[in-house]
Amino acid sequence: MATEQELSDFLKSVEKRAFKRSLYHVRNEEAALDIVQDSMLKLAEHYGDKPAAELPMLYQRILSNCTLDWFRRQKTRNALFSSMSDFEGPGEDGMDFDLLEAYSGPDDGDKAESAEDLTRRAQIFRGIEAEIAELPPRQREAFLMRYWEEMDVAETAAAMGCSEGSVKTHCFRAIQTLSKALKAKGIEP
Repeated sequence: MATEQELSDFLKSVEKRAFKRSLYHVRNEEAALDIVQDSMLKLAEHYGDKPAAELPMLYQRILSNCTLDWFRRQKTRNALFSSMSDFEGPGEDGMDFDLLEAYSGPDDGDKAESAEDLTRRAQIFRGIEAEIAELPPRQREAFLMRYWEEMDVAETAAAMGCSEGSVKTHCFRAIQTLSKALKAKGIEP
């Protein structure tokens, strides 16, 4: 049984990554915040009494389901209500996430970096984020769970509701696509 403090600590630890993952999917900050908030409330309300070790996988599944629910609601809303705003592209606020805030910097915090280095790093991060956002949804989801959330193959498969082989295939294809796209942009690992 997870204590209230354990649940609170867990939710604090996944908040930013969950927001970023949702933002990749929906490309709308307000919607991503709503999805993260809904998923956190559902976890606390329905699964808060589960052991702390089960919370990460439960939360990933709830977050995926909340994201799918958002897309279903959007599809229904768009079918019922048509307006000129439906034909506009994503707004400028769709990608306002501060990459430098998420990056902790070099391990030896004493090293000062030039503005040129910081700008180059920010450009590389933007390029990587743009390529991740262009991945097909299942590949992006598998890639983010495996390499961002650091879930193992079995946990990712359970959270995505697919086989372990599918997770491996999605991750392999995502890595291949990202590698080619980043090399084309001159970004080498």
